[in-house]
Amino acid sequence: MAGNFWLGLAILVGSGMLNASFPLPMKYSRAWKWENTWFLFTTLALFVIPLILAALAVPDLMGVYTALPARAFLPGIIFGFLWGTAQVTFGIAIAGVGMAMAFAIVVGMSGLFGSLITMGVLHPSDLSGPRGIALIVSGAILVIGLVIYGRAGRDRERETGAAGPSGANFRKGLIVCLYTGLMGGMINLGFAFSGTISDAAVRSGAGGQSATLAVWLVVLAAGYIPNLAYTVYLMWRNGTASRFGAATLREGLLALAVAALWLGGTMGYGSGATAMGAYGTSIGYAIYVTILLLWSTTLGVLTGEWKQASPATVRRMKAGVGVILVSVLVLSSTGFF
Repeated sequence: MAGNFWLGLAILVGSGMLNASFPLPMKYSRAWKWENTWFLFTTLALFVIPLILAALAVPDLMGVYTALPARAFLPGIIFGFLWGTAQVTFGIAIAGVGMAMAFAIVVGMSGLFGSLITMGVLHPSDLSGPRGIALIVSGAILVIGLVIYGRAGRDRERETGAAGPSGANFRKGLIVCLYTGLMGGMINLGFAFSGTISDAAVRSGAGGQSATLAVWLVVLAAGYIPNLAYTVYLMWRNGTASRFGAATLREGLLALAVAALWLGGTMGYGSGATAMGAYGTSIGYAIYVTILLLWSTTLGVLTGEWKQASPATVRRMKAGVGVILVSVLVLSSTGFF
């Protein structure tokens, strides 16, 4: 158990870092608008690549699916679709409250709800045991860290002139942000509650790690639907579909890099959670999203996003990161139980 926990933890740390890095290639996009890159990225990451990987890794994938009752797919489809709506509303949340606050709220809520609900459903008796207490305590510490971090991010955006709107628009943005944070954790529920699919894939001859690909295909394909609808709508409204003819190879490779980083992090989470064992989708998910937040902050520092912030704001950011690190250490201590 302990060996699997620490192996899973190592995979989750690497996966969180990969996922936090996925927006970086988009910074170098010049000829395409956001909706062009996002369309190709989500088409590759949420449908094409998962389909290829699952078909290669799971023997008789279509036979596995057709042998299952329709209800086996419902958790993956429902929770995957809800998570897909959060992908769409995240951009709206950023416009309303600013990048730093949106990211802090969304990542924090996704981690807390995605992990607590999973443990409450799959292991309800453990909520009052050492692991459940560690998860709750860690969650409380994480909230404190996120409040400090979000304040630092808000100050940085004000100091650099990048702060979002205030007043009614800010309140609307905050509501959208809360919705996005709640729905963002649905991807974990879709994965955690689709054990029937992965079990069927194992029976067909797939290994434990490979079997998760059969689950991810269902969850991600469902999440692709709202992303496809939104990007097609934006291209129609903004008249940007024609931009696909400009610098196609360069921009396409950037979108492929975005897809590879995001998908590597997401599917890596599935492998890490599986290696961690019974608590991979609860404690493991909380660790994963917290590492994602920490590494995204590190990348922001390395790329100069905090360069123009005041020393007091930078100190506040570091304090928030320090508190968040404590929450990770509390979660990691569950490996000794």
